[in-house]
Amino acid sequence: MKILSATELKALRQARTPKACNCSVGHCASWESVPNERWPAAQMQHCATLRDEAVYEPTFEEYHPSGTRYDSADAPIAVQFFPANRADVYQCNTCQHTLLRYTEFGGYYIDHRVREVKAELVVTEPVN
Repeated sequence: MKILSATELKALRQARTPKACNCSVGHCASWESVPNERWPAAQMQHCATLRDEAVYEPTFEEYHPSGTRYDSADAPIAVQFFPANRADVYQCNTCQHTLLRYTEFGGYYIDHRVREVKAELVVTEPVN
């Protein structure tokens, strides 16, 4: 599976013009819980990943230079930071949206989280 850089993720998103979406995923402006029962697998194309398999344990550090939070709709998407660094990239064949999806593992639960990619939120400059 191809690992995308931030620039490639932004370009992938900009290559499509999203339409209004009424699928079971809905609008995921921030990281939303989307269980397998709501994930429309038949219309989703798994096209890339942001997770580098060579990195055994990607960081859990988040990137919020402007004071946003994990659940903020305007939080930046920095591919080398959590949770984007653990996400796969999907494109919906119905509404043309580009989505990130990762799985949160807790002590007794598994939670699939999804976030729509907005090109203007993808951080393409190097982040220290």
